[in-house]
Order: sequence, then C-alpha cells, then structure tokens
Amino acid sequence: MNTFTRISLFLLTAAAILSCSRKKNSFVNRNYHAITSEYNTLYNGGLAYEQGKEEINQNYADNYWDILPVERLALDENIILPDSVRNQNFGIAEEKAVKAIQKHSMQIGGKERNPQIDEAYLLLGKSRYFDQRFVPALDAFNYILYRYPASDNITHARIWREKTNIRLGNEKLAIKNLKKILDSDKLNDEDIADASSSLAQAYINLQYIDSAVVPLQNASEFTRNNAEKGRYYYILGQLYDRMDQLAAANASFDKVIDLKRKSPRIYLVNAHIQKARNFDFQNGDRAQLLALLRDLEKDRENRPFLDKIYFQIGEYYNRLDSVETAVDYYNRSLRSPSSDIFLKSINYEILANINFDEANYQQAGKYFDSTLTYMSPDLLEFRTISKKRENLADVILYEEIAEETDSILRLANMSENDRLQYFTTYTDTLRARAVKTMEFGELPVYTAGIGPRTNFSQTNIPASASVPPAGDLNSGNTGNIFYFYNPIRVSRGAQDFLRTWGSRELADNWRYGSRAMNQSTVNAEERLMDINLDNDPIYDPQTYLAQIPTEALVLDSLSAQRNRANYQLGVIYNEKYREYALAANRLEFMLNSNPQQSLILPAKYNLYSVYKAQNRIDDLQRLEQDILQNYPDSRYAAFIRNPQSVQMDESSPENVYEQLYRKFETQNFAEVIEQSNAYRSQYNGNSILPKIELLKTQAIARLYGIDAYENSLQYVAANYPQSPEGQKAQQLLNTAIPSLKNLEFVADSTQTNFKLVLAFSESENVIADSLEIQIEKKLEELDYRKIKTSRDVYNAEQTFVVIHGLSSRSAAQGFLELLQKDKNIKIEGEAFVMSAENYRIVQIKKNLRNLSNLN
Repeated sequence: MNTFTRISLFLLTAAAILSCSRKKNSFVNRNYHAITSEYNTLYNGGLAYEQGKEEINQNYADNYWDILPVERLALDENIILPDSVRNQNFGIAEEKAVKAIQKHSMQIGGKERNPQIDEAYLLLGKSRYFDQRFVPALDAFNYILYRYPASDNITHARIWREKTNIRLGNEKLAIKNLKKILDSDKLNDEDIADASSSLAQAYINLQYIDSAVVPLQNASEFTRNNAEKGRYYYILGQLYDRMDQLAAANASFDKVIDLKRKSPRIYLVNAHIQKARNFDFQNGDRAQLLALLRDLEKDRENRPFLDKIYFQIGEYYNRLDSVETAVDYYNRSLRSPSSDIFLKSINYEILANINFDEANYQQAGKYFDSTLTYMSPDLLEFRTISKKRENLADVILYEEIAEETDSILRLANMSENDRLQYFTTYTDTLRARAVKTMEFGELPVYTAGIGPRTNFSQTNIPASASVPPAGDLNSGNTGNIFYFYNPIRVSRGAQDFLRTWGSRELADNWRYGSRAMNQSTVNAEERLMDINLDNDPIYDPQTYLAQIPTEALVLDSLSAQRNRANYQLGVIYNEKYREYALAANRLEFMLNSNPQQSLILPAKYNLYSVYKAQNRIDDLQRLEQDILQNYPDSRYAAFIRNPQSVQMDESSPENVYEQLYRKFETQNFAEVIEQSNAYRSQYNGNSILPKIELLKTQAIARLYGIDAYENSLQYVAANYPQSPEGQKAQQLLNTAIPSLKNLEFVADSTQTNFKLVLAFSESENVIADSLEIQIEKKLEELDYRKIKTSRDVYNAEQTFVVIHGLSSRSAAQGFLELLQKDKNIKIEGEAFVMSAENYRIVQIKKNLRNLSNLN
C-alpha cells in the first residue's frame, strides 16, 4: 500500500470518527446522525410498530351489537410485570426508539440538533400507547410538546396526547384540548380526521351521543383511509340509531354500502343487516327486503358472515309470525362458523323463548343454559335469564323423572314378545347405521364401550330443537367439550388423520420422506375386518332387555316416583305458568295411575282449581261433590265451602312451619321431629315440605349429634335436590359436615373461656328449672354481670343447666364451691367444668364420656 492510499484511508477513518460525535454541531455530524437514525433504527422500529398494529387488527373482534369504538384496541385488564410488554412488536419498536434517542440525540446549547429525535419520541409514545402503557406514553408525548415546540410533529403529538387522555378516562380534558387543536388553521386532512374521530370517541365515552355526530361526520369526510371511512360511517349510523333517527342512520349505512370493496366486507354486510333491523314492516316493501337478504345469503363473498345473515332472515320471519321458518334460520345461524359469541347467545335465547311460549319447558331450559354459556355474566340480561332458568329447574327435573319412569314402566308392562320386537327394531337400526358407516371406509361410532345413551321415552322433539343446545351431551353437540374428553370425536379425528396421511411415526418432518407413503386404505381395511358386529352387545337386543326391571318392589317404587313427579308438574303448571291444559293432563294421569293415598286429596283439589280456571263446569261440580262427600273434614273441603278461608287458615303450611320453628327455638327438639314426620304425608308435594324437613335435620343434630345430622341431610339433599333447602343440605354435606367431624377436644391450657355444667335427667326438668332460677338470683346478688346461665338440651334423656363466662377452670370450680356452700341452692347430681370450645364439640358429637380422657 503506497503512502497516498494510507493517508486517504486515515483521513476517511478520522472523518468517520469525527462525524460520530454527538457533541459537535457540524453539517456532517447532524446529517450523519439524522440519516442513521431515520434509515436504520427508526425504520426498523417503524416496521415493528406497523406489524404490531396489523396484529391488533387481525385479533380484534368487534361487537356489532354495541356502538363500535373509533379505534380497534382491546384493553387488557391483566397487570404485567415491570419491563414486560404485551406485544413483542411494540416492545421492539420502543426499543428502537430508545436506541435512536440514546445514540443519536444531539443536545447542544440547550437545543436538539438531530431533526429525527422528535420522530423517535413520537414512535416511543405510540408504541407504549398500543402496548397499553398509557402513563409512560403520555410522558413521551408531553416531552415532545415541551422540548420540541417547533417540531413538524407537534400537532401529531398533541392529538396523540389527547387520545391517551381518553384511554386514561380524562375525556373532559381531552375534549377541551381537541377543540383547541381543531380551531387551528395549520391542520392537514389527516390531522383533522384523527382529532375529530378522537373527539367523537370522548363524547361517546361520556354518553353524549348527539355531540359525537358532527365530529364523526368530519372525520369520515377528511380521512383518506377507506377502511377508516367505512368504520366512521358505520359508527355514525349506530349513533343515529341510538337517537332513533332511522332515516339518517340508513343514509349513513348506505354510505358504507357505497364504498363496496374499498372498505372491509364486514362493514358492508353489517350495514345491510342494520338497515334490515330498521325496516318498517308496516309500510315497507317486505318482498324487497327478503330479496335483499336472500341475495346476501347467496353471495359467495358473504360466506364468513352467514351466521349474521341467517339470523336476520330468522328475525324477518319471526316478525311475520312464521315461527317454524324463523326457527330454521336461527338454527342455520347456530350451525354456521362464527366468532360472534353474543350472536350465539341471542340465537339460543330466542329459541329458548320460543320453546317456553310453546310450553316445551324442558327444551327451553336447555336453551337457556346455552344462552348463559355464551353470555357475559356482567350483562344485566344475565341475571334475568338466570332467574328464568332457575324457575324452570323443578319443571325440568320432574319432567325427566316422569318421562324416564313412564318409559320404563311402559316397557315393563309389555309382553316378552313385544319387548323383544321393540329392541330388535332398535338394534337393527343401530346395525344398519354402523354398516352404512363401514361402507364408506370408516369405523362405526357405536362399538363396544362407546354405546348410545338408551332413552326409550316416546316424547317428540319439536322442530325448534333441531340444533341442540350447547353442552347437551346426549344430543350430539359437543362444541363446548374439550376434544380429548369425547371418545367419539377422538375416534373421528383419528380416522380423518389416517385417511389423509396414513400411518406416521412420531418424528420431525412427518409429512415428508419415505415414511409419508399413504397407508390409510390398508389400515382402514384391516381395522374394519377386525370388527364383528354380531359379537358387539350394542347390537344385541338382550343387552337392553336385561336392563328392564321386573321385580314388583322396584316397579312400585318407579310408579310412586312417576306419580309424585306428575303431581308436582300439575301444581307447577297450574300455579306458576297458568298452563291449565298441561296441569289437568298431569293431574288426571296421576289420579288414574293408582297413586299414593297421601297424594289423592291434594291432587283432586289442585285439579278442582284447574277446572275452575278452565270453566269446565261439569268436571268442576263432579270434583267438588267428591271432595265434600269423601273428605268433609279436610281443609280442602273448607276451602271449597269458603274460598276466603285459604288466606285465613291457621293450619296453612306457612303457619304450621312458623309454629314448628317456635318449638325449635324453645328446644322442643323431640316434638319438632315427631310433628315433622307427621307433616311429611300431610304436605306431600307442597313447597313447604323441604323447609320442614331441613328444620327437622337441625332438631336431629341438636338431639342426636353429627352422625344422625349427616344422615338426615343426605335424605333432604336426595329427595329435594332442586329446592333451596335441598341445595343447602348438599352444601352442608360438602363443607360443614367434614369440618365438624374433624373437630377434636382441646387442652384447657390453651383456653380462656370455660363453662360450669350441671346435668339432669329428662325427669328432673322441674328441679333443673328451679336451680336455674336460684343461680340467677345468686348472680344478681353478687353483681356478676358477665356470668350468664342457660338451659341446654343434650340428648333425649339429659339436659344441662350451664353457667357461662368463667375465665378459667379454677374460676369455674371456685364458683361451683360457692354455689355448694349456699344453703338456698341444692346441687344434686353430676357437675363438671369444660372449656367453651370443648362444650361446643360435646354438643355437636354427643361425646361427653370421651371428655374425661382429656382432663
């Protein structure tokens, strides 16, 4: 290398090093750092920022049932750790912005000499904004406003600051500042659009819908982005809809439609649907509306939105009272692929209401369940539907019991030949389906171990049930069940994989190479050859015949269950839903089915009230005469003679319960238990009975202890599962009983509250009463205000007089000696001291004898 070359390289190196300095304000230095930051660091940061925005747009799901937000950004309420980011792309953009500031900022003489640094701060703030770190974003925008007042980006920074204030809930401040920005004469079209759309969003957040209209109109006119234009026009239509200005709303939706392919297709489809919702069915051309909806349905570009289109067609027919056709389209909407969870909930709710109106309460309950599955618990409607569903719980329970028991009894009453014929037909149908499936080269769904749920009830399924409610495992809809929890779906998936890819080893690049030879046909044939339907019990009638009970005791029990269920249904249909025809059908069927004696009179009286509501005079008189002649002394006969006595009846279930509860409060536990047993037959079928039974469990607990209490709770939970009392009993079994059973005596040294207990037999109640009075007089004489007495029942043979509020065992023993020395107080019988905690355990477990082992 010659000398000239060496000198040239040296000078170039020196120039490069000198130009890297951020402390020297020269032309070379300024341009070096400006170009490097713009075309290297900020360029890469800008790419990451745009990728992050694109990712937001792809993942964001608009709720077209509410006013759309101006900007697509779903807020994440989860708290992230410091130095963490929600979106990696925005994290990279922020990192590049910070790097540009750190390496290329030229603060010389109190002024920034690199014209790209304000761009870096703007990118920093926008990245933080979309990563939902709004306070740091606000700091970045404010820094531009305070440090770079002459920047070309000052207007952008001001608008973005107010966008951030809106996200932080400072709408009123943002409105004030955005108005100042819009009053400026130096705004370009995009600045006007951004500021106006942000102003509209602030008004929308504050529910000032009418104030948001003009800013949004300006935003839609000035923006050059057609996607934004379509969104703004659509939101404008929603605002007019909210203000009941349907003509203006439709005009805005027409503008969305006129954009055609210039804006996203979803805006166009939803604009058509919104116009259909605004249609005037009284004066409009219905045929034209239906033709429009049909055209939307047929357009191939609208296939991703068929769920919305089918729903709107269903709404069209529903408005015309063509319920059957409407139901068909609601079901089509449910069958269409959809990410609109709210639409699913609306479809299910409408189907639930249709079934409810048709008195098909079982199916209505299932659809209400599905509605709640897809509906947000935060919505007000969620509570309303939950309450409606709860009210159906008893109907569904008793309908299922009635159907199941009736179908079993019907089969049990058939002759052996008829039963064999019935199940032969059933299994032949299953076999035919399996053979047809195998003809297509697939494994039959019903094979040993994966059989169908047998239900021989002859109840017909209405047309409205063509799409099963979500989560109805027996209906075949397994959309809400985890894939690998459903053996049928797993089997189907394995078949599809084998048919497409053949047998593959678990290895990388499994799609390629020599192992990719398709063996699906061979494997399927081999597996099908191994299946012998003749050996599968699913296709054998004897499998089902063996499940039909024949013992008289079992059949009598099933008959009793069916009668109770039909009685309850009759009462519910009569009193709760005023479905008199259904009520009469259930009660008449029960009375003709050899019912239990305790159900006959209440059923007849309920049927009497049904006939009265139906104005069936002949039937009414027949039942009236029956009750008055055969049950003249019953309260039902009294009600017929004097209908007003129903309200005055002292022996009404409510009054009976109150009297029973008062006895419980006075510790007459044995009497509570005895009378509760008597009321069981008297109030069979009445809603008061579960309350009486639960009260009895508490009396049993106080008298006999934890084990008897547990058995009694199990009875209530099993026999009244849908009542609040049955559910309370089950909750106690799940939570309280285990913890109570685990209670153990504690050592006195850890306690500060003791009791003196004086024991008496049941025959010594008079002595105990007298002693309690004498002790109370002694306490008053001594002015021991913190010490109290009580009478507690221990069990059926023993009661206690208990002195409470003693601070230690020695204090309790000293008080006992004090009582024994008093000539007016005679303590005869057993007396002992225990801590308050151990006394509680003794009363719960009835294990007084075990306490001596501890002391």
